[in-house]
Amino acid sequence: MSTPIPVTVIGGYLGSGKTTMVNHLLRNANGLRLAVLVNEFGELPIDEGLIEAQDDDIISIAGGCVCCSFGSDLTGALMDMAVLHPRPDHLLIESSGVAIPSAIVGSLSLLDGFRTDGIVILADAETIQASANHKYMSDTVLRQIADANIVVLNKTDLVNEERLGATFEWLANQNPDVRIVKAYYGKVMPDVVLDSFLGKASGVGPSHHTADIDVMTLDIEGRVDVENLARALADSENGLIRAKGFVTSLCGQKMLIQVVGSRWETSNASDSMKDGIVCLGFKGEVLQGLKMLVNSMTVETVPQG
Repeated sequence: MSTPIPVTVIGGYLGSGKTTMVNHLLRNANGLRLAVLVNEFGELPIDEGLIEAQDDDIISIAGGCVCCSFGSDLTGALMDMAVLHPRPDHLLIESSGVAIPSAIVGSLSLLDGFRTDGIVILADAETIQASANHKYMSDTVLRQIADANIVVLNKTDLVNEERLGATFEWLANQNPDVRIVKAYYGKVMPDVVLDSFLGKASGVGPSHHTADIDVMTLDIEGRVDVENLARALADSENGLIRAKGFVTSLCGQKMLIQVVGSRWETSNASDSMKDGIVCLGFKGEVLQGLKMLVNSMTVETVPQG
């Protein structure tokens, strides 16, 4: 059976910068085959220099990426993605500005061949609080924030430090488990959005990092209580945005751990995978405690006989 395609749902109210960020990810796919689903092509102005071919419903983009318009038939578009050759490495669904992302995730759960990777919500640093207090927008904006695993606080260049700090605090009050990442012009480190990048992080050069974010790999020697480790990594006190990697359980089963914000999951993996977890987190917070955390939860294997 094929490995499920990871899916990131990208939401946020009108004007928050979703389309700009999707274009940024397409321009910086670095060899990954990204597939993007949008309501209408007109909502995603892709640079003409990136377009290799266009059919009725699919645009082929340089580097093996594709963009597909699903209109009102998201399920049909997902089924088309599942049989593409070659298969996408990662799927992005750009929801409309008034969509509730958790409803899209609910649709994904009914289909084989896909795995929800997370919900990323963009918020305009200048207008998000006003939108949340608007009599028509409020319910939608607050629900989107509540659904988020990660909030990309965009357009941070338009506000001063005091207002930015107040907006951070406000967002954290709306969703205490969310991880908030600063951005401007929709330029966010691709690892924040795509677990596919985390899988290649050991080969990523320094230019791939941002001033506020670190990428590190935890080497793990011995067996661990997998669920307790995953739960601990997802604790907001550790400052992790994402984590992905392999460990050996107490009973000797190789397991995959994946963390997005405060959400975590584990699944069986091939015995051939090397133990280690790639972690993406805020600079100054991640490096301090993660190695000690892992060491405290590791059990040395005892030879039999």
